[in-house]
Amino acid sequence: MTTPDGPETSDPGDPPDTGDGSDPRDTSDTGSDGGAEFGFETLAIHAGQDPDPTTGAVVTPIYQTSTYAQEAVGKHQGYEYSRTANPTRTALQQCLAALEGADHGLAFASGLAAEHAVLHLLEPNDHILIPHDAYGGTYRLVARVQGPRGLEFTPVDLSDLDAVAAAWRPETRLVWVETPTNPLLSIVDIEAVARFAHERGALVVVDNTFATPYLQRPLALGADVVVHSSTKYLGGHSDVVGGLVATKDPGVAEQLAFLQNAVGAVPGPFDCFLTLRGIKTLAVRMDRHCATAAAVVELLGNHPKVDRVFYPGRADHPGHEVAARQMRGFGGMVSFTVAAGEDAALEVARSTRLWTLAESLGAVESLIEHPHRMTHASVADSPLAVDPALLRLSVGLETANDLLGDLRQALDRVG
Repeated sequence: MTTPDGPETSDPGDPPDTGDGSDPRDTSDTGSDGGAEFGFETLAIHAGQDPDPTTGAVVTPIYQTSTYAQEAVGKHQGYEYSRTANPTRTALQQCLAALEGADHGLAFASGLAAEHAVLHLLEPNDHILIPHDAYGGTYRLVARVQGPRGLEFTPVDLSDLDAVAAAWRPETRLVWVETPTNPLLSIVDIEAVARFAHERGALVVVDNTFATPYLQRPLALGADVVVHSSTKYLGGHSDVVGGLVATKDPGVAEQLAFLQNAVGAVPGPFDCFLTLRGIKTLAVRMDRHCATAAAVVELLGNHPKVDRVFYPGRADHPGHEVAARQMRGFGGMVSFTVAAGEDAALEVARSTRLWTLAESLGAVESLIEHPHRMTHASVADSPLAVDPALLRLSVGLETANDLLGDLRQALDRVG
């Protein structure tokens, strides 16, 4: 399954042809090894991770080296310098490509470093559409880093194609999709947006951090590029920071590989090792995240101190039908507003015992946070400002009844 010098050109994770009515959520694919069928869990454990040819080690080694011996000038074994390429990073990149049904995977030092590289595909005076409830870090990157370079942007409700059409400009070159969004868990019809954008010559980038490739595969639905903060569900243990990009487009991959090397915002080999380790258990973790999140949503929906619950698995969620069509499950993220307002929300956040008050998400421990003052403080004075009464939950892997009891007692404390 592996090659020594980067992502394979024939990848075992190519998605099924959705033109014949097959389910784009299906993650069983035809591999390159003798035409065998590989499911998601198999790819997560084996793609890019053949046993080490020198020792037979079944776990990809941590190639903690900066440089590589060359037999002669320009004659080497596929590696020259670890900013450009490292075998541990190659394994991670190949694994991600397989899971996303891509031909090319690229790893970066953080999710925002990955996003920054993708945005560098654009030219000054180009225009992009971003979600009207985008992640605060994405908004900051677009508005305060890329904006001064001349990039134009418009926040828009991407679930509404009429709104997308109204915001479209002749110079629109890219649509930046989050689905589910952070923190309101809005759902965007990837296939519809991709069709609309491609008819007008624009690229579609999907931040797949919340869903992961286990629950959703944007490339199979028409997206051009997928980005991840691998800090979150892919790593899954709150012990590594990273970002990943996947694409089928060789031209886009070539430009991103150039930026990856030229800018140098790459993860170290130990970071890649930790992310690979996390990916091996992604499927079983996501199943548990989804199951417990559903129980949390039921509790919140019936609690008198809760005003609104945001979760795509609820039948009353505006994007429920689209999510059911393009996702395998509804994920482990839940947001809700506390009926009594911001002070009450802050009281709930500081009253939990098992739910740790912290930023980030997608790991084994359950987290609670106040987006208005924490993860989305950078948009507090923008059109993307978050309701101060909103709390965001990252549902972890603790015993479900323990999590429910802790959340209930915190809500009951609110006057």
